[in-house]
Amino acid sequence: MSPTRQENRRSNTRRWAPRGAALAVLGLAATGCASNELTRLGMPEPITEQAERVLSLWQGSWVAAFAVGILVWGLMIWTIIFHRKRSEQLPPQVRYNLPIEALYTVLPIVIVSVLFYFTARDQAYLLETEEPADVHVEVVAFQWAWQFNYLDGTKEEGGETLFTEVGIPNPDGTADPSTQPTLVLPENAVVHFDLHSTDVIHSFWVPAFGFKMDVVPGRDNAFQVRLNEGTEGEYIGRCAELCGVDHTRMLFNVEVLPQAEYEAWVAEQQAEAEAEQTEAAETAEEPEMSEGTGAEGTGAEGTGAESTDAEGTGTEGAESTEADAEGAGVGADDAEENDE
Repeated sequence: MSPTRQENRRSNTRRWAPRGAALAVLGLAATGCASNELTRLGMPEPITEQAERVLSLWQGSWVAAFAVGILVWGLMIWTIIFHRKRSEQLPPQVRYNLPIEALYTVLPIVIVSVLFYFTARDQAYLLETEEPADVHVEVVAFQWAWQFNYLDGTKEEGGETLFTEVGIPNPDGTADPSTQPTLVLPENAVVHFDLHSTDVIHSFWVPAFGFKMDVVPGRDNAFQVRLNEGTEGEYIGRCAELCGVDHTRMLFNVEVLPQAEYEAWVAEQQAEAEAEQTEAAETAEEPEMSEGTGAEGTGAEGTGAESTDAEGTGTEGAESTEADAEGAGVGADDAEENDE
């Protein structure tokens, strides 16, 4: 191959390579505008502000990975194409190349440091619980279901339970949606979660939250989220920690309602809880009333004992009557002897 033709081929490659890269980036951007699933890179649609932060970190990590990949593969392809073997002559040999060695030593440290900074920043944001919450939920995990206690405050502040939603594990070991508890939340509200386990380590995970936290026995964890407006719908939740044989049965549903519908639902649940408490109190009073009636019956028996005493009194009266009769008979005999 002549040097001129070889130089022309190199020029064409250098001219079209940037254009091809630009077209690829443009196509990726156009596809991302048409389908948001591609830009999320496998993450579910976020429904909270915290999930949006997680998605941003996820996308940023992929951008960094793509940049490193493009750089590495670009250098490899460039070396393969433009520094391939052209003759039997041995290229100049060198012991080291300080600029390149500094580059591949410093660059990874910079990349890791940047990723660490954004990860630590977002983790601190996700664990913040200082903002006043609109809804307080205590999540109790047990083998193999969930219990959601709606509170009037945080557990740390001594919040009392208003009403409860409890899941029922199936005896046959299968997952039945009809027995799974439903976590109902309002739109555009701050929700505070207190996590508690009664047996082993579980993990509370709602994929649409973009976040999960371990539920550890003897250690109460807490986090909170702000639900976005316009997120009404049904979502899924599950345990993300292998907690035993029936780990796959630990499922629950999440339903997000508009604020007005959520308030109506809360009022209904509180009315049902108060009715159950009243019924339970009335049921507890019935045995006490029965025991009081039995005591009165005992008193009646005491009255019977008094009648027994009356009977005894009648017997004594009969004996005294007989004694009087005998005394009257003796007096009559004495009168007859005096007459004689």
